[in-house]
Amino acid sequence: MNRQHSDGSAGDADYGRIGTGYRNYRQPEPAFETAIAQALGEAETVLNVGAGAGSYEPRDRAVTPVEPSASMRGQRPAELVEAVDATAEDLPFPDDHFDAAMITFSVHQWGDLEKGLHQMRRVTKGPVIVMTCDPQLLDRFWLTDYAPKVIETEARRYPAIDRIAAALGGNVEVTLLPIPLKCADGFNEAYYGRPEILLDPGARRANSAWSFLSEAEVTKAEDILRRDLDSGRWDQKYGHLRTAEQFEGSLVLIAARP
Repeated sequence: MNRQHSDGSAGDADYGRIGTGYRNYRQPEPAFETAIAQALGEAETVLNVGAGAGSYEPRDRAVTPVEPSASMRGQRPAELVEAVDATAEDLPFPDDHFDAAMITFSVHQWGDLEKGLHQMRRVTKGPVIVMTCDPQLLDRFWLTDYAPKVIETEARRYPAIDRIAAALGGNVEVTLLPIPLKCADGFNEAYYGRPEILLDPGARRANSAWSFLSEAEVTKAEDILRRDLDSGRWDQKYGHLRTAEQFEGSLVLIAARP
């Protein structure tokens, strides 16, 4: 895949522009960490592709992170291993090199999905774990009322679950991951019960789909949401979500075992 951005970002979003402050909003959610750890099983060596700032990297295993964006590599905590500057489609590792591999909120960024997943399967002798969103479930989230282009953009970018499963092959298990009310990982649906946070430009920048909107489109969405929050209209329709312990949105965990 050809890199399109000055900081090396290899996908369709420029993290040199939108990645600043990413770690302030995108912290690992413990419930998701537990699900990933269980899916990794007994693996001791783990490849993390699209590793970003290091969220979800297990601290009790030998992790090799891969991240093409210099901006994201620069936000990795000092205690984590330095990330390899490479892309999913061209992994610089021998066959069956890792016990397991993982991808979190990254697979939709790739230019060639099948090539990237085939590469991950090539270098991994055990499970390949993918945390992503099911594009068919995105319309469960109320943001479609306020920023439909964000939902449309995500639905276009996130690959179908069946496509991911077919590319990985083997025994594939897909599990829906309920999102907790105070989810630490600030992807859009994490704010299902905290709508005010999406009025924060930093929170929106930490979700790459917003970068595909024009400034006027973002302003319009923000103004409509602010108006409905001020008037109480949002709460009339969605206020029950403010106290809902979990939200079953589009987030899924795919575990492919050979």
